[in-house]
Amino acid sequence: MSILSFLLGASNLVSGISQQVSNGASQLGTLDAPRLPSFLGGDSSGGSPYSNNSGQDPYNNPPNTGVVRKYEWEISRGCLAPDGFLKCGIFINGGYPGPTLEANWGDTFQITIHNNITGPEEGTSLHWHGLNQKGTPWMDGVPGASQCPIAPGSSFTYTFNADQYGSSWYHAHFSAQYTDGVFGPIVIYGPIHEQYDIDIGPVLLNDYYHTPYYQNVQASIGKRFTPSSDNNFINGKMPFDCSLAGGQQCSPNAGVSKFRFQSGAKHRLRLINSGAEGLQRFTIDGHKMTVIANDFVEVKPYQADVITLAVGQRTDIIVEGTGNPSDTFWMRSDISKFCSFTNQPHALAAIYYEDADTSSTPQSTATPYQDNNCANDALQLTEPLFQRTPPSQPSITTHIDMEFQANSTGQMVWMMNNQSFRADYNQPILLLANAGNTSYPDQPEWNVYNYGNAVSVRLVLTSIAPLHHPMHLHGHNFWVLAEGYGEWDGTIVRPENPQYRDTHQMERGDPTKGQAGQSYVVLEWLADNPGVWPMHCHIAWHLSSGMYINVMEHPDQIQNEMQVPDIMAQTCRDWWQFSGSNVVDQIDSGV
Repeated sequence: MSILSFLLGASNLVSGISQQVSNGASQLGTLDAPRLPSFLGGDSSGGSPYSNNSGQDPYNNPPNTGVVRKYEWEISRGCLAPDGFLKCGIFINGGYPGPTLEANWGDTFQITIHNNITGPEEGTSLHWHGLNQKGTPWMDGVPGASQCPIAPGSSFTYTFNADQYGSSWYHAHFSAQYTDGVFGPIVIYGPIHEQYDIDIGPVLLNDYYHTPYYQNVQASIGKRFTPSSDNNFINGKMPFDCSLAGGQQCSPNAGVSKFRFQSGAKHRLRLINSGAEGLQRFTIDGHKMTVIANDFVEVKPYQADVITLAVGQRTDIIVEGTGNPSDTFWMRSDISKFCSFTNQPHALAAIYYEDADTSSTPQSTATPYQDNNCANDALQLTEPLFQRTPPSQPSITTHIDMEFQANSTGQMVWMMNNQSFRADYNQPILLLANAGNTSYPDQPEWNVYNYGNAVSVRLVLTSIAPLHHPMHLHGHNFWVLAEGYGEWDGTIVRPENPQYRDTHQMERGDPTKGQAGQSYVVLEWLADNPGVWPMHCHIAWHLSSGMYINVMEHPDQIQNEMQVPDIMAQTCRDWWQFSGSNVVDQIDSGV
């Protein structure tokens, strides 16, 4: 009997192992996890200091509160059993998932990282997904692009502004390291434009692999189809069927995540796909969901029965507490069998209303949905709350075809316009540009697209490969102008106010249909953020295989106006010392 059948038929959901054994220091997924405030340091009324009617642009010129939010984290190896199967991974402060990062809009984050990864040693770096890093591009956290890796035994302090508000996540950007546990949620409190009563907080959805990330990278290199995940999690939990453990240490009934709802209340849930590859379909039995934000962008509210999230995407929803005080329901997230690769696609979490027995097992019925495409909600549905109109004509349009093909050595890799990416940890491109070196003819594998002083950039991405690609741009939100199959005819969906976000799902192609089966997506952004910004597929195994470009904006300002802090040079010196006396086994793109 599968673990899903076991849970659906169980009389109680008392976990067979302790939270310390399953998830370490993390309290996510437990009834002890704190509900979130409307903002940090608020008055007794719980109101927000931000005016809902101020007319302030939510994407530019954030407030400056003068408040510094300090965090200190240790990244180190350890062994946990989040689904009952004991796996040794890499964790932040000994928890899976990592700690929740919180601030108010306009605060300053100051996060000190101690790299204590040993046995073996390896570098690390952290990326703050979706934050624009205006004025601090060296804090973006991508080795080979914005910094050298943080060497083993060294420390680094990331200091940057909470320049947008809403829900996101952070993760290691050193190879596929985050898939072993180096990730966690970000919540930035700001204006509230759609009222709710209770902030349930982050709901992390992620595929999970029992094999270490390095072995998965090895298994994915040279192959179009990626390794299959072993489980699917909601806030770091979903029991594994230990009969499939192959004699390895496994504890049955590791427990599911639990949430508390209140009858008659409106609940905000911050959904985050923090996985490696799996496309998630999220539902709540017996409840409708109202979408209020995609990524850091608020949208005009609309109802949905199922929420589709590709890797890296976030969707904030409001769920009305329509159940009775003693009711229980299942929360579900399923990895798409149509789009993704998994051995066990189902994740469950239990919702208990205020008078419900928290050891009982919900008996609710799943919401039906169609799993016949790999797309986000239609662009016509997702209208930003704050109108932003793209320029009538972009400064530059770039067409990029993405395909899986052989490089000059015969190795099969993912390419963007016939070039696969590979990072040089020792030479971060941003730091080279700051020193005046902005052209790299001898390093085509760096995939640098220098857009000079362009005002805006339009990117037309195409692929005929039968795989989906969640495309993410650092340092910006972008407009999603159009998507479809074949050749784009120039039509823009809602041209006065297109969908706006930082990660968008590109449909899989259909090679059996020839040119008509080519998938495309058209993205555009304002080139208003001087720096070197990665643009890549967020499927960890596609990224490891090179599906990545670097966007360079305003190189003259990078060279002449940026005052890069000394810590960046010191971090490189520490890394050079480490890599000069140790073999850095970089078998993939490095990011």
